[in-house]
Amino acid sequence: MKVLVLLAALVAAATSTETFVGHQVLRITPTSDEELQVVQELQDLEELQLDFWLEPRGPGYPVDVRVPFPSLQSFKAHLEANGVSYSIMIEDVQALVDNEQTELLRSHRQLPLSTNTFDYATYHTLDEIYTFMDLLVAENPNLVSKVEIGRSTENRPLYVLKFSKGGTNRPAVWIDTGIHSREWVTQASGVWFAKKIVVDHENDEGLASILDQMDIFLEIVTNPDGFAFTQTQNRMWRKTRSKQSGSVCIGVDPNRNWDAGFGGPGASRNPCSETYHGPYANSEPEVKAIVDFVKSHGNIKAFISIHSYSQLLLYPYGYTRTPVPDQKELHQISEKAVTALSSLYGTNYKYGSIFTTIYQASGSTVDWTYNQGIKYSFTFELRDTGRYGFLLPAKQIVPTAQETWLALKTIMLYTRDHLY
Repeated sequence: MKVLVLLAALVAAATSTETFVGHQVLRITPTSDEELQVVQELQDLEELQLDFWLEPRGPGYPVDVRVPFPSLQSFKAHLEANGVSYSIMIEDVQALVDNEQTELLRSHRQLPLSTNTFDYATYHTLDEIYTFMDLLVAENPNLVSKVEIGRSTENRPLYVLKFSKGGTNRPAVWIDTGIHSREWVTQASGVWFAKKIVVDHENDEGLASILDQMDIFLEIVTNPDGFAFTQTQNRMWRKTRSKQSGSVCIGVDPNRNWDAGFGGPGASRNPCSETYHGPYANSEPEVKAIVDFVKSHGNIKAFISIHSYSQLLLYPYGYTRTPVPDQKELHQISEKAVTALSSLYGTNYKYGSIFTTIYQASGSTVDWTYNQGIKYSFTFELRDTGRYGFLLPAKQIVPTAQETWLALKTIMLYTRDHLY
């Protein structure tokens, strides 16, 4: 074990990987508007290099922030001086990253020869996931195909798996994972979903009936440039990897780049911000590829974008407080989906509109898809609620995917029953 940890550290040093030694994730729960303002003002202090894992929302809502070691003492002192209490969620971020890297080194021996021998209980590299996709297609040519919908900023292919029993332009469900690259449990869950569909497409009556009437599109690595970067340079990278004119900062938040309230509150105009909306709507090829695909397909009935963390199921809108016309129906579907999810391990999810459940966010994926006429547009925030945040241990991958699948199936079955 010590040898593997040492090896992980040596690999990090040799590749100039960003390290997080001494970084802590603090949880702050403002109890008043005054305390909330103190926390919000800290967001503007770029010299502290804070990384907000959970953004400030309002009094009573937790704020999780990764604080670099050099800023830790002054950050805590500032909170204490203003009477704002905090707790330590993660004592040493690097320790969790090292554990993760140790697991990666331990599990990545050689590429599997089939999807049956693929390890679904560990995190995988981009190449390994692409190899998995090719194996799945080769093993199931009558059900699964791979579609390239575009290329990323760094010219990586944007692959979507299509699960179909045949026919053209049938009603479809879209699922994407990994649009924020550091949310590794989402891409890992996407891999598990793909195998689950193949395994159950005949012996699961519900899934069989879904595929009798609809196709399923699954984009497992929606932000491949960012994902590759999290595995080679900076585990905490969230955005795309596009270069911004006139700025030394890289990348755009691909969940603020859609043409739905673009550039409004809940997105940043600062290219260095984690929520930078980009120079214009659909500026990111990763986003534009989905936009073009959705428009050209024209028959997508449900659109589900999967994130982590917080254990939430959300529906539009995020950019405005105004409820969507279908708010009551979407709320009822969410309740059913969350009930199904919690039935397996008792995992507790909250649900509601993006605006009322978490915060105002403009330019988000499902706001755009809903406005395109895709009524059943949802966003998941998977495990956990902050103990590990974006560094969820690999042993939780399969349980997370299993419970989420029950919610996904609930939404797909409802969509099947309301196609026309």
